[in-house]
Amino acid sequence: MLGNKRIVLIISGGIAAYKSLDLIRRLKERGAAVLPIMTSGAQQFITPLAVGALSAEKVYTDIFDREAEQDVGHIRLARDNDLILVAPATANLMAKMAHGIADDLATAVLLATDKPVLIAPAMNPKMWSNPATARNVETLKQNGLRFVGPASGEMAESNEAGVGRMSEPLEIVAAADAALSSSQADLPLAGRHVVITSGPTHEPIDPVRYIANRSSGKQGHAIAAAAAAAGAKVTLVSGPVNVPDPAGVDVVRVESAAQMLEAVTSALPADVAVMAAAVADWRVASEGGQKIKKDGSGRPPALDLVENPDILATVGHHDSLRPGLLIGFAAETQNVLNNARSKLKRKRADWIVANDVSPETGIMGGDANTVRIVSHDGVEDWPAMDKSDVATRLVEKIAQHLGA
Repeated sequence: MLGNKRIVLIISGGIAAYKSLDLIRRLKERGAAVLPIMTSGAQQFITPLAVGALSAEKVYTDIFDREAEQDVGHIRLARDNDLILVAPATANLMAKMAHGIADDLATAVLLATDKPVLIAPAMNPKMWSNPATARNVETLKQNGLRFVGPASGEMAESNEAGVGRMSEPLEIVAAADAALSSSQADLPLAGRHVVITSGPTHEPIDPVRYIANRSSGKQGHAIAAAAAAAGAKVTLVSGPVNVPDPAGVDVVRVESAAQMLEAVTSALPADVAVMAAAVADWRVASEGGQKIKKDGSGRPPALDLVENPDILATVGHHDSLRPGLLIGFAAETQNVLNNARSKLKRKRADWIVANDVSPETGIMGGDANTVRIVSHDGVEDWPAMDKSDVATRLVEKIAQHLGA
């Protein structure tokens, strides 16, 4: 939906303004034209030169710019484009928006626009949780403005963490895509329900220790974001991860494989299930109620392991709950295709997304991926690409399959 769209990007004065440079690049990669407006505060963090170089457009900074205002430039910016995107949106700017204040170019454009407005807040957690900010956010939502984020995590300030981080650029891109959709009915997965698992599971040994597979959740969360942008109702069942929740997605947080299985079966039926989580294969038969201490013998404690439920196989062999399209993942370090074909058959999946996660590939925890789509019809080899691009291409393939 972003191809040939004109997006006014308002950058306000917060440290998260540095992310706006990557956001511009991501929007342009998808064919959008980005027309930047920078507040005076934004210019304290990044320069108009950098923004202009990346956007390849004039950077607007001053409502009293005689050249730009000869034909009422702020009204043109407000009306002659497809979307107004505010990223980052500070508490101060949102307060002005909520109360109709127009004392600079950014706020004048926001007050004069009749286009969709998408807001990506970014501020200190205390500012975000302040009742005044909460009232302003509620006012803006009631006025029909859309929000993406904020996310939870570390702040720029030392020893500060909580809700207030600006969403990552790819999440904002997905939210912009959804905001620009003229009608949900026009989207390729409109009316479809997609269930996705992501991240690892943690199987407790005692209150301190656990067994887990390595997984960042980046690929599963990217698929959830892409499916939501394509119009699907998305239920994301996520193990413990440090990546933010995708916009427009129902997130169910779990810890263990048993909890993940229960959440998945509760979310079904669905049109599509994408089982991207790295579920731990084993758990201890009996979790210790207290931290297990060393006994001085030099020998580790004996752990009685039992096999965890196989979520993909359980769904694949369930006659009533199995989705029409069931997709599994195979993260392998050897015999990738043979193992993926075996998994496809044993677990009664339709597709297996297979990849080599050997340490030298850098895929585990990284931002790029190289996958092969194994199905009963053969194997598709995809080139190395960003995990967000893998997600977009997979969702396009899903939509084509359902359409066919």
